[in-house]
Amino acid sequence: MLANKTELMSKIYACTIMRRWAISAAVAFSLVTMDGAPKAKAQTAPATTPDTASTDIVGIWQGTLHIAQANRDLRTEIKIAKATDGSYKLTFYSIDQGGQPIVASKTTFQSGALLFTIDRIEGKYEGKMSADGKTITGTWTQGPNPIPLNLERTTEEAAWPIPEPPKPMAADADPSFDVVTIKPSKPGTPGKLFTFRGRHAITVNTNMHDLIAFAYGLHAKQILGEPDWFGNDLFDIDGVPDVEGQPSSAQFRTMMQKLLADRFQLKFHHDERELSVYIITVAPGGPKLEKSDTPLSQGQGFFFRGFGDLNVTNQTITDFAHGMQGAVMDKPVVDHTGLTDRYNFRLKWTPDDSQFGQFRGTNGPVQPPAGDNPNAPPSLYTAMPEQLGLKIEAGKAMDDVIVIDHVEKPSAN
Repeated sequence: MLANKTELMSKIYACTIMRRWAISAAVAFSLVTMDGAPKAKAQTAPATTPDTASTDIVGIWQGTLHIAQANRDLRTEIKIAKATDGSYKLTFYSIDQGGQPIVASKTTFQSGALLFTIDRIEGKYEGKMSADGKTITGTWTQGPNPIPLNLERTTEEAAWPIPEPPKPMAADADPSFDVVTIKPSKPGTPGKLFTFRGRHAITVNTNMHDLIAFAYGLHAKQILGEPDWFGNDLFDIDGVPDVEGQPSSAQFRTMMQKLLADRFQLKFHHDERELSVYIITVAPGGPKLEKSDTPLSQGQGFFFRGFGDLNVTNQTITDFAHGMQGAVMDKPVVDHTGLTDRYNFRLKWTPDDSQFGQFRGTNGPVQPPAGDNPNAPPSLYTAMPEQLGLKIEAGKAMDDVIVIDHVEKPSAN
């Protein structure tokens, strides 16, 4: 149950990729593995149906979702209220992933059967209440395979505490890492991750191309003169800032820049080169984008439900371009739209062989060929004009590069 599909996309993204492009404790989360979770065993519903006239669903329910592939348990709390028109309002909390409230898109309770859906993360729960109204036996589904999630009724006093959302760091703060560890990544770990857990700023399975690209908003092809180990040595980083509050994505980048200089002795100089890039422009007919009215202090999101299934919240098109060049494309991506607002949108496409290259091989195929599925989404180059009113095309453009002057493997913790 993650907030940034965040940590458990397993083979589809192992945890969610949350780089500069995806830093958001507020919106980047994924509730469960998308394709690697074990199939749930068939469950037998209670033999008797509760008397719904006397046993209602209103109240607080909680249970634990076991993600077997990640060997992780996620505590789930559900609060259900009844509106004056008789409909139900269900609010869902993943306690161990920050506890951000998620309101269900639709909730029904009929003849002892609870059904609710959460459209924004494509999640669905189906369960059957026991005759005494104290438990619900059911499954959570997000992707092809359901996972058992059994709930027990509880009281306000006995319910698991919902974590307080982290307070943002002061906008004018200039943080560094106070305490930080850098360790080699565990061999065989799939995916990559840049995220926050509480006040901890964390990266998982990241190489120097990833770290520098994140810190300076670049594509790996904008880094020149690097040694061979840049792409081969993988690191996990875990540290807390020396300033109270949770850093913004920009402040996290600042912290990473200082860390690279201090622990990796990174020195470089800027240059400008004509590069092969992808250029984003406005398509004929204009943009088809929903402007975001969410304050920037409440976070931004760039997260994947799966390869070629992207959700963007509260980001500019320049932010989107950075996200695409970091997580998807094989060349830098530049924004030539002239659009300056922040937007919310979803983009679905069928990736081609040039996309998600860093995740091929160790994670299996990115996506079946579109020809194998007549209902598959179109290519990125068709999907963007149709869904966003934007174009993305290969071209040449002058762009910033950095040239490595000196770098060392990280100093000991």
